Amino acid sequence: MKQYRLGFGIVAATALVALTTSTANAAVPADTSELREAVTAGAIMDHLAEFQDIADANGGTRASGTGGYDDSIEHLSALLETAGYDVTIQDFEFNSFRELSDPVFERVSPNPVTYTPGVDFYTAEYSGSGEITAPLQAVDLSLPPGADANTSTSGCEAADFTGFTAGNIALVQRGTCDFAVKAANAFDAGAVGVVIFNEGQEGRQETLSATLGDQFGDPIPVVGTSFAIGDELAALLASGPVSIRLMTDTLISLNVPTQNLIAETPTGRDDRVVMAGAHLDSVAEGPGIEDNGTGSAALLEIALQLDELEVEPRNKVRFAWWGAEEAGLVGSQYYVDSLSKRELKDIELYLNFDMIGSPNFVRFVYDGDGSAFGIRGPSGSGAIEGVFEDYFESQGLASEPTAFDGRSDYDAFITAGIPAGGLFTGAEDAKTADQVADYGGLATFEGASVSYDPCYHQACDSMDPVGDGANAALYQALNVAYGGALEYRGIITNVNSQALDEMSDAAAHAILTYAMSTGSVNGAGKAAPIAGEKVGDRLGAHYLR
Repeated sequence: MKQYRLGFGIVAATALVALTTSTANAAVPADTSELREAVTAGAIMDHLAEFQDIADANGGTRASGTGGYDDSIEHLSALLETAGYDVTIQDFEFNSFRELSDPVFERVSPNPVTYTPGVDFYTAEYSGSGEITAPLQAVDLSLPPGADANTSTSGCEAADFTGFTAGNIALVQRGTCDFAVKAANAFDAGAVGVVIFNEGQEGRQETLSATLGDQFGDPIPVVGTSFAIGDELAALLASGPVSIRLMTDTLISLNVPTQNLIAETPTGRDDRVVMAGAHLDSVAEGPGIEDNGTGSAALLEIALQLDELEVEPRNKVRFAWWGAEEAGLVGSQYYVDSLSKRELKDIELYLNFDMIGSPNFVRFVYDGDGSAFGIRGPSGSGAIEGVFEDYFESQGLASEPTAFDGRSDYDAFITAGIPAGGLFTGAEDAKTADQVADYGGLATFEGASVSYDPCYHQACDSMDPVGDGANAALYQALNVAYGGALEYRGIITNVNSQALDEMSDAAAHAILTYAMSTGSVNGAGKAAPIAGEKVGDRLGAHYLR
């Protein structure tokens, strides 16, 4: 039986998964079976139970800037140092945002309507606080919407507010510029509140969950809503006055200290570093067991098993657990910004794992070559996508692409021209019937659509979602649909262990494949043309523009 030596650990080649589809993949034949067998869903679930215990001891959260996050860092650091990794704690500061009470958005007149938070509208992240009732005034709207996205320039220039009446609430439309620009221009024109509605094209009609970014400081309430509601308000304004009531109750804390955790192998080429990262923080509302305990715990177990198997990689492997991702990808951006040009060049690629155990999962692979969504990563990203796709195909498992839209921590790396890729199992979007055919689960329940993660960004993203307020019947149905895969120690969790097992195996396979590679992932090793440019409309979980 032929053997391959990985450092001083020896693995058998009986279950070889070779990825040599092209020289651009820079992936030598590597037997990853021993690592994949060592990385088990059971061990990862045990790590998640420890995250839950940490949250329970800290008010139910592991958000950056809280004791729950600090204890999570300390817990991982101790395990990784014991395993022999070179561990670095990187301190930084960020501005945190919280809603202190439910917001209000009402049409007072004509024909009073009370809109439902979380359904009809969202408070924009980093909105100021305030309670006001005032006339609504439209600002340079493009209705009907243009055929293409970003046809509207509503609110993007101060001139758009010529003739705006101070003391009114501005109605602006998504398009072209960041929401922070629209809100700041409105404030400068004397607006006492801002309602931003979606632009209107296909894919830009849903209720808008916007962020103003952590540098926004104007003290006015800002909310995002759907195209349908914005279009209706605009039509009413064409017929006469419209009065709106807005109330937001938010807390923005400045210069909150938090940390990134970096752990790298003591051996391997330091001019061809393979990075793998996951954000460690939760939202303030809950413990973040699926988002992103799953990615964090999977990387932890992969790191521990690399040590246990005594793997000595050809290329240095650098694991990262990011802070303040939920505040707008702050930790990963801070890390990339802190690197010298030489240090940036030494990073061969970045692999991102954010939410890889969604209870109603899909196997998503980041669209590195841009063939599905038109947003490509730097040169080599398509090869990384191919490594994951080839692996899933070798296991007889379906997968599908997801966009590089700025939603997670890969964003800082692809903007810096570093090839990137990774995995995702879905968040708030609804699962389709076609996806149920490929991945199991539920598209509907009791007549309503079912998302990939029904507890996304809620207190019930926990090891006991039903006990934390989730729909008991829905979670029981999901558990049945997946043959008990949501259970841990007899309790239904917000994590699908089938997804966790399959995705952590794929993550282990890609990390070890590139750790043992002898070539450059992007061939020429040049940064992509997009380097230095922000791509996608998202900044973390929210839309930036």
